[in-house]
Amino acid sequence: MASTPHDPAELPGRPPVADLATWQAARDELLVREKAHTREGDAIAAARRRLPMVEFDGTVEVVGPAGPVPFLDLFQGRDELVVYKHMWYDGAPHQGQCEGCTTTAWHVKDAVYLNARGVSYAVLTAGRWDEVAPYVEFMGYTEPWYSVRGVAAPVGDDMGRITCFLRDGDRTFLTYSTTGRGNEPVNGSLSLLDMTPYGRGEAWEDHPEGRPEGRHPCWYWRSAADGSATWGPTSRPVPQWTRPGATPAETLGRTGDHH
Repeated sequence: MASTPHDPAELPGRPPVADLATWQAARDELLVREKAHTREGDAIAAARRRLPMVEFDGTVEVVGPAGPVPFLDLFQGRDELVVYKHMWYDGAPHQGQCEGCTTTAWHVKDAVYLNARGVSYAVLTAGRWDEVAPYVEFMGYTEPWYSVRGVAAPVGDDMGRITCFLRDGDRTFLTYSTTGRGNEPVNGSLSLLDMTPYGRGEAWEDHPEGRPEGRHPCWYWRSAADGSATWGPTSRPVPQWTRPGATPAETLGRTGDHH
C-alpha cells in the first residue's frame, strides 16, 4: 500500500513537503541563480589570471625533512606552485594546533590532480621544524611541509592563507594570495554542507524559521573524544581523532599568540 505524503505541518523545522513536479519547478528556478553564480565565478577567475605578479628571490631557504632547501625546490620542476600557510602555536601539543588550518591541510591529502595539471603543492608553516616534523607524522600528511620560520614575505609571514606562485626558469613570482573565507574552496565539506537543508549550522547563515538554531562559526571543527563539538581543553581538531594514538587531551597547551 502506497504511503500518504505527510502534511507539512507534521514536519516542523523542515522544508515543506511537495510533490516531485513542484520540487522540480522550484529547483529549476534556483538553477538559474546557480548558473549566474557560476558564470560570475568564472569571470572573477579570469580577472584573477590577469593580476600582475611580484618577483622575489627564489633562492631563499626553507626547512624540510632534508634540512634547508631553496624555495625553488618546492616547484618540483613544475612551473606553478600552490601553498597553504599553516598557522603554528609554539610549544603546543598536537591537539593545540590550529583547527582552521587543519581543515584546509586535511582536505588536500593528495595533490595528484594538481600535479597532473603541472602544479605543485606544499604546506608552509612558521613553526620550528623540530616541532613541525612530529606533527606531520602524527597527522599522516603525505604532501610536503616546510618551516618558513624567520623567512620574509611573500614566502613567509601572513599565515592562514592560500598563495600561488609562478616559476620562469630560476625566477620566481607571487601571483595570488587569499585568506579568511577565500580559503573555503579547498574545503569541500563546506560546499557539501551548503547543499543540505540545515547548512553549516552557523548563526550567521540565513535559515528559514524553525530550522535548528545556528551556533558560533566553525563550532564543529573541534570535538571531544565522544564526538561532541567543543572548543574546551579536552578537544582536538576533529580529524585528529582518526589518528592512531590519539587520546583525550587535558589541555590545548597554547596561548593566544601564534606564528
